[in-house]
Amino acid sequence: MHLDAGGSARLLPDAHEAFTRALAEGWADPRRLHSEGRRAASLLAGARSAVAEVVGARTEEVHLAPSHTAALHAGVRAVSLGRRRAGGSVVTSSVERAAVLEASAFSVDRHRATVDGSQAEHVSVPVDRLGRVDLDAMTAAVQAPGVSLAALQHSNGEVGTLQPLGDVHAAARSAGVPLLVDAGAALGHVDVGSDWDVLVADPADWGGPGGTGVLVVRQGVRQRADWPEDQDRWFPGGTNVPAAFAAAVALQAATADRAAQDTRRRRLVDRLRDRVQALVPDVDIVGDPDERLPHVLTFSCLYVDGEALVSELDRAGFAVGSGSACTSSALEPSHVLAAMGSLTHGNVRIALDRSTSEDDVERFLAELPTAVARVRDALGVGSL
Repeated sequence: MHLDAGGSARLLPDAHEAFTRALAEGWADPRRLHSEGRRAASLLAGARSAVAEVVGARTEEVHLAPSHTAALHAGVRAVSLGRRRAGGSVVTSSVERAAVLEASAFSVDRHRATVDGSQAEHVSVPVDRLGRVDLDAMTAAVQAPGVSLAALQHSNGEVGTLQPLGDVHAAARSAGVPLLVDAGAALGHVDVGSDWDVLVADPADWGGPGGTGVLVVRQGVRQRADWPEDQDRWFPGGTNVPAAFAAAVALQAATADRAAQDTRRRRLVDRLRDRVQALVPDVDIVGDPDERLPHVLTFSCLYVDGEALVSELDRAGFAVGSGSACTSSALEPSHVLAAMGSLTHGNVRIALDRSTSEDDVERFLAELPTAVARVRDALGVGSL
């Protein structure tokens, strides 16, 4: 049973059909002038138009990337470089994705190296125990001199907490600083609104294919590429047309039934929140219980190794994520949970997709206490 849909949701049936169609009709290079190339270009233009309609942008503002990470990197690097005259500092929350944090540090280091005596810095703004950014600190940071870019996620894909984008965007706009919003965990699940200047999203999170990403840059945002010039200005080498077309079709399908899915999955997550707390001793549910994504839940179990618990649940037939490490080789605790002051080990992260049923949730709840007990017994802490 797949309960780890964050960033890897099942491919929606509409997306599968669209991908198959685009493989037959859009296989050619869309930059070529022959009929096959024009058909591919038409599919690509349709994909960009569909994404633009959903997010409230112009088609020419939508750029399709080879991945979510590539879109995040390009957005941070190009906008910070385009605004180098304003300064080189980049402001982020402390719970942004690693791709945003690394790109921000890269941009600041580059500015320091190229501008003599630069005082540029990467300002990481703290969050509270729910994972929400400190609004006063974020406001002060974006309005400080020398800021080229601010970045704040729409919502946290690890714990589900929504961020105060309206207030932060207003503060950034008053200072003339563009706001990059990572909606990788949100688009397709909730309305991402219009409080952004640069928007980045991940089709694999809403049921589109992997190997694609979305970058939307409002007209008027200054930006400059720091990579070699190419016919495809933002993502040299072009776009995977079938994947891009399927991603756009999946977004339309996910948006069409978003309200019904919101109600259903919130009910399931509420059940999980209540029952996990009652069934498992020494467990902490993290993230905001109300102002949150409809499909994400993370909880931390005391005296439990997160990777061991993920493996135990996998043996029982449940695929879940863990906030204790991005991969089994990372051996580092979640920077999100650490920033929140939460337990950084013994975590289970659940992200429900559109196929998750009430029976699936009940079966998971029936198995979870036994799985936790087994891990605790294996660690010699079962009697604590």
